[in-house]
Amino acid sequence: MAPLWDSEDDPDPIEIGTIGWLLVLARGVPLALLVFGGLIVLLLVRLVERPLCGLHRPVTPHITQFVCRNAFRILGIGFESSGELMREHGAVVANHTSWLDIFALNARKRVYFVSKAEVANWPGIGWLARATGTVFIERNPKQAREQTRIFMERLGVGHKLLFFPEGTSTDGLRVLPFKTTLFAAFFAPELRSTMYVQPVSVVFHAPKGQPDRFYGWWGDMEFGPHLLKTLAARRQGRVELIYHAPARVSDFDNRKALAAHCEEAVRHAHSLARLTP
Repeated sequence: MAPLWDSEDDPDPIEIGTIGWLLVLARGVPLALLVFGGLIVLLLVRLVERPLCGLHRPVTPHITQFVCRNAFRILGIGFESSGELMREHGAVVANHTSWLDIFALNARKRVYFVSKAEVANWPGIGWLARATGTVFIERNPKQAREQTRIFMERLGVGHKLLFFPEGTSTDGLRVLPFKTTLFAAFFAPELRSTMYVQPVSVVFHAPKGQPDRFYGWWGDMEFGPHLLKTLAARRQGRVELIYHAPARVSDFDNRKALAAHCEEAVRHAHSLARLTP
């Protein structure tokens, strides 16, 4: 298991007053109905979709996208996106700030996340991940051949795979060095000539008057308190997605060169966007 990133400073204290708890109810109940209602609909549709279409998912990704788009409307968090979506076969890579990244990236583009295997056993999040077609893998170079097989299978039916090369979430104020392990699978002879990777910068802008790292979720921070803090915010901020030009894998000598290129694109745009009021 990859080590979790942690800040030198303790997380900001969470204070939820009377108005905050009213907002938790006003936003939390509709959000729960949206997420779990959408999950039930997705599972019912998948009962028909799976035997007819196998790995192809012509309907259920639209349900996921609908849920994620409307989750931001319920939360009151602004959502912005720029850049063209990749049309080529391949993967998407992004920096990782919070569980909110998953909603943001699904809201803009129908993708399938690549996640560490232990997430499948997490209560709640694991169920949602499995239902939406997440690919669970071991972050182990010895598993490279098996990862390549899984990626080929999913890419072969048109899935866009998405993973976080940092390997951990942060406070949202920085982009960590990209780990290169998962990039190795893209250099397999079966994939290299046709594979593209699109970098995406995910930038969270905190609510006015709140610390810049308001939406960050890192280290040993628990999900429940972070969710309550987000629901209770009197003012919300916004999330910004910046899609960069897809990189053709065959243009790079090795996984380290490709990872460095993607990291630089994500880091540069992330730094510039954070300076924007």
